[in-house]
Amino acid sequence: MGRSAMDKAKGKAKEVTGKATGNRRKEAEGKTDQAKGRTKDTVEGARDRAKGMKDSMRDES
Repeated sequence: MGRSAMDKAKGKAKEVTGKATGNRRKEAEGKTDQAKGRTKDTVEGARDRAKGMKDSMRDES
């Protein structure tokens, strides 16, 4: 499990716990952790695409 998936899972657990207990702060922390995980996914995807573009440009030369 990657770091982004762990952030999302941890965040979901916090969010659910916060909702169940009425703890709005814990719920908000969970949503923030999930957003952090999604951001990491986006950055990793962009990095992979950039690497692929770099590799394909190298192959054309």
